[in-house]
Amino acid sequence: MPANLHHAQELMRAEFGPEALPSVHFMSTIEDAVRQADLVVDCVPDELESKLEILWLLDRMAPPRAVFATPTMRLSIADLASCTYRPAQCIAMVVEASALTRGAGPELLLRTAPATSAETVALVSDFWRKLGFAPTVEAT
Repeated sequence: MPANLHHAQELMRAEFGPEALPSVHFMSTIEDAVRQADLVVDCVPDELESKLEILWLLDRMAPPRAVFATPTMRLSIADLASCTYRPAQCIAMVVEASALTRGAGPELLLRTAPATSAETVALVSDFWRKLGFAPTVEAT
């Protein structure tokens, strides 16, 4: 494991404890990170060009079953999803970054596109509920 990834892993263990995130694995490439993913959450800036680039890469590297959840405060998930081969598997998450670090309980808004499938909404909602969040869904 590269030194910077090892350091990140150690920081997470120090912050959350050794058992808190047992299924989190650090990878050095996007391809390695998404090769077997069911759910992919990107962490790129909330800018159109950044989101389009990462979704384009993920769409080509992730398995066909993978769902993409992208954090955005202002971009249209319908526009972003239309740039992939899997618009039914794309959903937006609207949450302040500080809410993610406060612990369990903050509300999380999931924004869907007209093409977003019920299975996508269920998978992402269940994921966040297991982490202690209270997701609500808004259709756009």
